[in-house]
Amino acid sequence: MYKVNEAVVYETYGVCTVSAIEVRDFGSGEREYYVLQPVRDSRSRFFVPTSNTALTDKMRAVLSADEVNSLIAAMPAQELICVEDEKQCKELCRSIISSGEPSKLVALIRSLYIRRQELAVNNRRLRSFEERSLAEAEALLYDEFAYVLGIGRDEVVPYIMSVIDGKKSC
Repeated sequence: MYKVNEAVVYETYGVCTVSAIEVRDFGSGEREYYVLQPVRDSRSRFFVPTSNTALTDKMRAVLSADEVNSLIAAMPAQELICVEDEKQCKELCRSIISSGEPSKLVALIRSLYIRRQELAVNNRRLRSFEERSLAEAEALLYDEFAYVLGIGRDEVVPYIMSVIDGKKSC
């Protein structure tokens, strides 16, 4: 059970705070709900029934700073994801993004970065769904990193590079 003011990651919405736990009736009787407020968009709110495990399983606690730094340190060794078939690649990208699993997001981002660089040599670009997947994965992961590390979203990539280059200790 999450507590009020606790930070969580919810599905593809990213980092949210549990702003309240309330009993509401949305037409199917009174139920207890987590009221989630996305950090990125303070005007939005989501109501997640506390008793609906299918939905609460899409919530997880945010990473710790140590976990973020460990993920960053492991990035250069992260195995690449290579799927040539476009349909399978789309499905894999969707699956990884919807899982919200940080290590899988890291693998997807790294793989798409490298693929983008390889294609650029021949003046080619990522397919549109790959660009969208990269943007979504970056938004989810980098917003969480920024929140946990207490830095701006625009400072996340320089921070990652400084950790990988050994300029900051983990």
